[in-house]
Amino acid sequence: MSTPSNLRRFREGLSLQFPMSLGVYDKYEDAQRAVDYLSDNHFPVENCMIVGTDLKQVERVTGRLTTGRVALGGVLSGVWIGLFVGLIFSFFGRGNTVGIIVSTVVIGALFGVVWALVGYAATRGRRDFTSVSQVVATRYEVLVEHKLAARGKEMLAQMPGGPSPFSG
Repeated sequence: MSTPSNLRRFREGLSLQFPMSLGVYDKYEDAQRAVDYLSDNHFPVENCMIVGTDLKQVERVTGRLTTGRVALGGVLSGVWIGLFVGLIFSFFGRGNTVGIIVSTVVIGALFGVVWALVGYAATRGRRDFTSVSQVVATRYEVLVEHKLAARGKEMLAQMPGGPSPFSG
């Protein structure tokens, strides 16, 4: 459990007292490359941060969701849970080990398919697709403590073949 003092120390570790921008990059890899260049040249990078800005959520639709796919997913997750419970019971129980495992797998599969289909029916077709989503930044800003900003900008200006940052 987190205490207020632990949260405060965590936040302090993710902040700078007087941050100044060394540059803004379109790609995280470019911001990372800039900080790596600074590190390779003995710049005190513990005074730097890469901050993603202009966040957006991207959702990639991966397929159509049908009753069959929902049922199959429910069966598979139920089988895993049943197998786990069956193995636990077989360690501590007496009797037919294979019978215990098979019966818990079957019960788990039945429970999983029923639970999945009930959940799917509750949506009433409002979301008949599968997807993955993530939050991504559209720009990445490299920040540094104010007392090191001039030195950092000079060093990045000398970075060979590196992506040039937007003015920060």
